[in-house]
Amino acid sequence: MVGHGMVHTYELSIPIFVSVWLAPGSFGATEATLGLVTAVGYGLFGLGALPGGVLADVVGSKRLIVGCLVGMSGAFALLSVAPGIPVVALALLLWGAAASVYHPSGLSLISRGTEARGSAFAYHGMAGNLGIALGPLLTATLLLVLDWRQVALALAVPALLAATVATRIDVDERAAVADGGDSKADSVSSLSEFLAGSRALFAGGFLVIFAIVMASGLYYRGVLTFLPEILGGFPSFDPIELAGQELEPARYVYAGLLMVGIAGQYVGGRLTDRTEPAKALRIAFPALAVIALVFLPVADLGIYAFLALCAVLGFFLFLVQPLYQAAVAEHTPAGTRGLSYGYTYLGVFGVGALGGVLAGGLLTFADTGALFLALAGIGLFGGLASLVLSRR
Repeated sequence: MVGHGMVHTYELSIPIFVSVWLAPGSFGATEATLGLVTAVGYGLFGLGALPGGVLADVVGSKRLIVGCLVGMSGAFALLSVAPGIPVVALALLLWGAAASVYHPSGLSLISRGTEARGSAFAYHGMAGNLGIALGPLLTATLLLVLDWRQVALALAVPALLAATVATRIDVDERAAVADGGDSKADSVSSLSEFLAGSRALFAGGFLVIFAIVMASGLYYRGVLTFLPEILGGFPSFDPIELAGQELEPARYVYAGLLMVGIAGQYVGGRLTDRTEPAKALRIAFPALAVIALVFLPVADLGIYAFLALCAVLGFFLFLVQPLYQAAVAEHTPAGTRGLSYGYTYLGVFGVGALGGVLAGGLLTFADTGALFLALAGIGLFGGLASLVLSRR
């Protein structure tokens, strides 16, 4: 839970920095440029999940989680001294490489180490959402009194402290494996086993799950990367003066939306104990499509209706995550669970990183309406894939 919260603290603080980097007098970059730059880090966040999953099966989760925390701290320390966009891209690349190993290692630990998986996924997801919400909130608050470089350096400290805590925690990573913890026998330890395990996964229901997680990742990254900037474009969220400081309400609405995601994570996790994940997913994805279609029209109805819709978006955006995590556990063997979650987060964050590129391109060369229309299409695709999985 500590590791998950840290990963998402950094992940969702990046869009706050993007809104600063877009401002006049900063790097002078466009949405398209920063969409590509953030896609470098976010893309590796996903691409590295696959080798991270293999390593989780072979060397265990704890070592990877500690290394992840140390690496993320170093990446934000580098970001704090970046003189221009190339070094920003390098820092985000390093962050993505370090963060990429977390999800396959953390989730394989839960799936093999706990018996009440649904509840564990729910609490784990809630910890992630605390990081998702408090990271941007902390970043936005610190920017009131500090330069963005000082804020980046301050953010490097918590992960280093968390790594110190993690080294002192002892855990049986395979306590819930039916064979008494010796499931490493069928884990992936060579290229031939990797290829064989991959073929076995995609020959079954995991192929459909991979389509589902890609849809989730594209929607997630597509809507969140520039959301503070999009919200800031509405008159309801114009900057205001308070005690001599200029506040950006859009940044706090963004953080509040992510905070609502805690409830979505919890409800999604509890649903996995009560129903088939695919049945819930085939409702959640169409809901996301509808939210995208009505987002701009509702923005014209007044601030209260708009805030309510933002809360609904936050709820459903994170509701789907414990559902697809549980679906992976249902459709894969314990020995290759790390590999399974490696592919899962390759789809969520690797392929999903293209959602940021898509958003940046549409905002630069088209408009906000085109972006939300594309997001609606992604939601419908996810709903269709969930329907196929539920009927298998």
